[in-house]
Amino acid sequence: MIALENIRKHYGATVAVDGVTLSVAAGEIFGLVGPDGAGKTTVIRMLCGILAPTGGSLSVMGAANPEAVKDQLGYVPQKFSLYGDLTVMENIRILGSLYGQGDAEIEARATAILSFTNLLPFKDRLADNLSGGMKQKLALAAGLMHKPRLYFLDEPTTGVDPVSRREFWRMLYNLNKEGTTVFVSTPYMDEAELCTRVAFMHNGRIVACDSPRGLRGSYPHKVLELATPGKNVKQLLAGSRLIDINPFGDKYHLVAADAEAAAAEVRAVLDAAGVPVVSLDEVPPTLEDVFVALASEVA
Repeated sequence: MIALENIRKHYGATVAVDGVTLSVAAGEIFGLVGPDGAGKTTVIRMLCGILAPTGGSLSVMGAANPEAVKDQLGYVPQKFSLYGDLTVMENIRILGSLYGQGDAEIEARATAILSFTNLLPFKDRLADNLSGGMKQKLALAAGLMHKPRLYFLDEPTTGVDPVSRREFWRMLYNLNKEGTTVFVSTPYMDEAELCTRVAFMHNGRIVACDSPRGLRGSYPHKVLELATPGKNVKQLLAGSRLIDINPFGDKYHLVAADAEAAAAEVRAVLDAAGVPVVSLDEVPPTLEDVFVALASEVA
């Protein structure tokens, strides 16, 4: 479905994408994860035919030029780009007419899509008056008017509340079950867990690519989860043999080579400082643990 071979994109002396090679099979939900400025948006724009690569080769649905298959591609950009002074239904109708659909086809397709995205009760509301989550649902709906086989979404749920994010991903799963291949970039690790495969991008390069389970399985260290009311844990443990110390919600994830030895050392240090340990247990690594380690390795 998608193949990139040593793709590069330069803006003068600035290298946005530096030799990316990856492939995506039909039927996947493929996630592209990485920090701001990693090159995720540039990759998606090249795959959509919006930007031309500086070097390398790509194939999208068998075409070297995505323009040749644009009628089979859907795209939701980071920024809401529909018309705020038009209603939900008016925006959908415009998209349908741009794809050459007749009035009857537009009405039938629009009703089906707005029902699918739970926007039908709001069809007469101005887009500017929608919530952030509803705007993203509208963008999703608009991109489905021509029934794309391959759908690109660039951080579609950034700034959206958790409930709306869950609903949005439920819709993506339903689309995927109907045969749509999904290529999505996201900064959220819980969303990366929902993908078939995930590629981690950093400084314009892909540094790891595998299923979420495969990525977690490749993690070379042990993780201890520490719960404590202490507020200066990182300072107290700075001289220990821990590899890394990362806040994780209201707890800490402590990275170590030897879980048993690390746990004993942590308890001894915190006990000497008068800091109580509520719990300290070895836990499986999360994707967040994996990506933090990968980012530190290539920083």
